[in-house]
Amino acid sequence: MLATRSTNLVHFEVNAYNGTPTESTPLMLICLLGDFLLLQRGKPLAVREGSKTQQLLRYLGVYYSQGVSRAKLLESLWPDTDTEFAGQSLNSLIYSLRKFISCESPAASPVLHIDGHYTLNVAAGTDVDIAAFERWIDLGDQQARKGHRGEAIKSYCRAIKLYRGDLWTDTDLVFVLERERLRARYLLLLAKVADFYYEVADFSTCLSHAQQLLHHDPCREDAHRIVMRCYVRLGARSQALHQYRLCETILQHEFNAPPEASTLKLFDQIRLNPESI
Repeated sequence: MLATRSTNLVHFEVNAYNGTPTESTPLMLICLLGDFLLLQRGKPLAVREGSKTQQLLRYLGVYYSQGVSRAKLLESLWPDTDTEFAGQSLNSLIYSLRKFISCESPAASPVLHIDGHYTLNVAAGTDVDIAAFERWIDLGDQQARKGHRGEAIKSYCRAIKLYRGDLWTDTDLVFVLERERLRARYLLLLAKVADFYYEVADFSTCLSHAQQLLHHDPCREDAHRIVMRCYVRLGARSQALHQYRLCETILQHEFNAPPEASTLKLFDQIRLNPESI
């Protein structure tokens, strides 16, 4: 019935969200990465699964940077419905949403209607986890370019915490493309963080991030290789060899293809001369 989450998970998400570059808890945070969640000042609001309110917030969240045309919302939320009736329904939905989150004034409304487009009212404290996720990545990239790699990794880890799962999609091609774009950024992030922790010899943390990467993309041979290396450095040589067999099985099943030469070379190195890893 309701899109609810455990208290611990809500606190986890809010803590991941807070801090530079957004230092205060937003008035309203729309979470679309993973299960839908709506937070008001850090506390979850009950939104019925599949409701028009949820659908509206999904569209506004995905299109957070440019807004959504009124025509697009009418077509998406009330397909095959008389335009006049659909328009009245949208007006009513926006009004109900404003009342739902207890806005004190029109200026604090979570949704603005400007030049035929609806957009989230960022100035009033409305935000989206997608936007926060990308801000943390962008901040990390800026820090990395300045040579502050440790700070960059902290920012990347903030972004990783916000990624509770892939973006929900429907048949809208824009949603599908956005899901894949965000997923690609997330996987690249995991690889960067795993590489960093391997370089600083924190093999347990490296292993955790590499396994997280494989959870989302089991065919990533670079992730299999770093997992194999971590196991060796942690004294689990047999587990490293088993990881190669797992990689081999997955690739055979998915693509009817053997592992890359570099993966086989690493397997032989672990099998014959693990001290060289």
